[in-house]
Amino acid sequence: MDKSKRLFLKPKRSLRRRLPPIGSGDRIDYRNMSLISRFISEQGKILSRRVNRLTLKQQRLITIAIKQARILSSLPFLNNEKRFEKSELVNRTVGLRTRKK
Repeated sequence: MDKSKRLFLKPKRSLRRRLPPIGSGDRIDYRNMSLISRFISEQGKILSRRVNRLTLKQQRLITIAIKQARILSSLPFLNNEKRFEKSELVNRTVGLRTRKK
């Protein structure tokens, strides 16, 4: 092969096929909370299709199921659980001024 042609060839990547996140037996439904919770971020947002590695049809069904679960109050709209660490209480002493007579 000519040296000039070798410069334009892309290096071969090892293609590792990832398993789909939704199996063929899984039913996308608003009642299937274990499945739905995998596609929601910690803040309660619906993750994008690119992050989930879903097809367009699966992403639409997941989105509809999440919205139905939110309306029926089985899933919160926002995840407001803020974890507060116990901070040490700092005792502030106010300097007492004494008046000289």
